[in-house]
Amino acid sequence: MQPVIEVQGLSKHFGTFQAVNDISFTVLKGDVYGFLGQNGAGKSTTLRMLLSLITPTSGTINIVGQSLSENRTGALRQMGAVIEKPDVYKYLSAYDNLRLFARLSGIKPTQQQLMQQLEMVGLAERAKDVVKTFSQGMKQRLGIAIALIHEPSIVILDEPTNGLDPQGIADIRNLILRLSREMHKTVVVSSHLLSEIEQVATRVLIIDKGKKLVEGDATTLFDPAQAIVELTCDNPNAALNVLQQSQWPQYLQPQRQSHIVLKMHRNQIPALNAFLVQSNIAVYSLQPKHSLEDYFLQVTSGAQHVATYQY
Repeated sequence: MQPVIEVQGLSKHFGTFQAVNDISFTVLKGDVYGFLGQNGAGKSTTLRMLLSLITPTSGTINIVGQSLSENRTGALRQMGAVIEKPDVYKYLSAYDNLRLFARLSGIKPTQQQLMQQLEMVGLAERAKDVVKTFSQGMKQRLGIAIALIHEPSIVILDEPTNGLDPQGIADIRNLILRLSREMHKTVVVSSHLLSEIEQVATRVLIIDKGKKLVEGDATTLFDPAQAIVELTCDNPNAALNVLQQSQWPQYLQPQRQSHIVLKMHRNQIPALNAFLVQSNIAVYSLQPKHSLEDYFLQVTSGAQHVATYQY
């Protein structure tokens, strides 16, 4: 699949504070690329650098094969974005907002084209209503319509479900899926909610404290059959030694405090338990957890982590 965003060694310092630390990643054509991390992890700073709203301290960004630093105008034509809350004119109608922003972009769409755009985001019936009467979810959808007015191939959405009620969240989620599946857009969507990314993303990047932690296909990362298994027993050192001299060392992960941690398919857990019992290890518990959910909650809650899992 063709890369449409290529980021290498991207860093950003604000004085002595390092907001983004040597991040590299690739977004492929057609991806719904989930950018996941807690608030303050560096997601918005990274997206602002992609949009040339902030100048990187170091690193390179290529958009559809064009260097952002060398051909800013050409690269930005490929992207539409909603960063945080959409900036719209609340005393104008949805239609007039869309027409105004189109003209500011040098585009003169017909009335039919504007209405088709509002239809696409589910606002055609409210086209003539002033934006101050809209819910936050409706404003967010209008912002997405504005971001799409120049027909970009890449859509960047920064925390698009923040502050929305359940119906608003569902509307944005369905719109993201429509952008990908029906309109064949590449979508980069950031969130601090794993559950939201899980429902839309084809590929996922997790960052924390400005650093990349893990990147991979969503089908692998969200596979419920893959589990992080925490082993507690009477003698962890003896158990670890037995595991390292068996067929199990390939599954071992960085140890957490007194727990031995393995990553494996859930179907392998009974065989692991049988092996340990046969090896005279008194097993107190073998606790499986969803691998990505467990990892994400651990690293974003500030709990101990000593290495990055590889997928």
